[in-house]
Amino acid sequence: MLHKTVILTVLTAFLALSAGCTREVSFKKDVFPILSENCLACHKAGGEGLAKTGLNMENYEGLMKGTKFGPIVVAGSAVSSTLVLLVERQAHPSINMPKGQPPIAAGKIKLIRQWIDQGAKNN
Repeated sequence: MLHKTVILTVLTAFLALSAGCTREVSFKKDVFPILSENCLACHKAGGEGLAKTGLNMENYEGLMKGTKFGPIVVAGSAVSSTLVLLVERQAHPSINMPKGQPPIAAGKIKLIRQWIDQGAKNN
């Protein structure tokens, strides 16, 4: 009886842990396409967003450098990342992103959040 209880406990713990696991989100395959579609019109060389804020989203290095006001991605903490605040439209309406476009779909924002929480790797 004790043996079965131990096995059930271990199995339950394993299932609970694996249910919370998510795949590793890729910057190149998952995040950059979202940024390209929604942000690059302004945050690239010659773009209004780059001119106003200094944020160049044409590549990983530019994104991680952030704006002239500081970083917008805190690797490992989506809740501390200004990028998430802006794309979730939780900031002042004048700076919510993307400007002049519909909001980014919730599923895409979730990928950005996961990528940041997983360490915001250049993968």
